[in-house]
Amino acid sequence: MTTDINHDIASIEVSASGRILQSVLAALNQGEISNAVDRFDDHFTFTDHALDLAFTHKERLVKFFQQSRELFPDTMVEVDSTFQCGEYTIAEWKLTATQTVPYDGSSTLRVPISVRGTSIVRCENGRVTQWSDYYDQTRSRRFSLAAMFAEGIEY
Repeated sequence: MTTDINHDIASIEVSASGRILQSVLAALNQGEISNAVDRFDDHFTFTDHALDLAFTHKERLVKFFQQSRELFPDTMVEVDSTFQCGEYTIAEWKLTATQTVPYDGSSTLRVPISVRGTSIVRCENGRVTQWSDYYDQTRSRRFSLAAMFAEGIEY
């Protein structure tokens, strides 16, 4: 009977941290950056491994998400699957967006973006303490976003 109780407690923790992860992504999809960042603990690390950026201050993370939204306003992240691995929740997702780039002087091109990635998230007491994103930087076309933050990397 003790095993069943421990299993039930673990299932509750999995679903709670999975819901937190999905609520952050849903808020970002809607452009509700403050709501997304509010789910982070005061002491956290957000690492975007594709861009080689890390943030530990909410103000910088808000600015990062705002700049991303400005450059790619139609960005959507759709979660394909989530699962638990110890104290971490892992989400496999697909990001779609459009990049508008100058073309031939006065024209612009709309370049579709589609990239698969993974987020690994650790939550404690209902708050995100660690978030790591992994995806192909080249396919994401987020070079200009990385350049905006390269000098202000936090560790």
